Amino acid sequence: MSRSGPDMKYALVNGERHEAQSGLSGTCPTCDRPVVAKCGEVRIWHWAHLGRRCDDHWQEPETEWHRAWKGHFPVPCQEVVLRAATGEKHRADVKTDRGWVIEFQYSFLKPEERRSRDAFYPKLIWVVNGTRRKRDRAQLLNAWNHGGRVAVNSPVRKVFSFDCALLKEWAGSHAPVFFDLGEPDVLWWLIKSTDGSAYVHRFSRAEFIGWHLSRAAHPLDEFVSVTLPRLIADYEADIRAQALQPASPQTLERLRQHFARRGRHRGRF
Repeated sequence: MSRSGPDMKYALVNGERHEAQSGLSGTCPTCDRPVVAKCGEVRIWHWAHLGRRCDDHWQEPETEWHRAWKGHFPVPCQEVVLRAATGEKHRADVKTDRGWVIEFQYSFLKPEERRSRDAFYPKLIWVVNGTRRKRDRAQLLNAWNHGGRVAVNSPVRKVFSFDCALLKEWAGSHAPVFFDLGEPDVLWWLIKSTDGSAYVHRFSRAEFIGWHLSRAAHPLDEFVSVTLPRLIADYEADIRAQALQPASPQTLERLRQHFARRGRHRGRF
């Protein structure tokens, strides 16, 4: 019995890339195995493997969400197969003309697989679906609303991640992570994470797409590589400096009263 492998938008038909069309058969650009066009009325049209699954186990079944994101980029940038020096091959969702790989992640991703992709793609950006679980949007927005700005009028906030599943799941990624909460104009950029906290940037969706469509240097390049790291470093330095300052008499008195109350409560049991 045949088993469908990961869905694809493009396959090779007579050596050329084609989208799925009724009656077509082709080969997978990654593993060279046969694929068949699935063109039903329920699922989006796609290519599926026949027999064994594709060797590229990183792929997940494609959704309308994947297709919509890929559609923002030129066809040659979509589903690009990349090969490492070891011969290992993987199909990136998008590879821009400036060398960025953008992976669109709809479902839960195990940390070990995320780390493997972080290591394989030297210039990787994640766009993560934030609508899969109903609670994710509310949790992230709550963390944002209770976060603190790192500077006056800054679009970056330091937020607590204990009660936000998305922030906790993606906290270890070394690559930039953008959460798509289904808002037409906004992405939520996880810039940097530490123990229990994270830096989040409310980012323009249109700017994100325009940035990656640009072939030349873009105004956001300096903001991302210079301005943001400096802003966060200055903020953290200020926090450390404040922590080293001796506490005021009023603060010490409040702490004394706090611990005295705790002592009285413990004594009742």
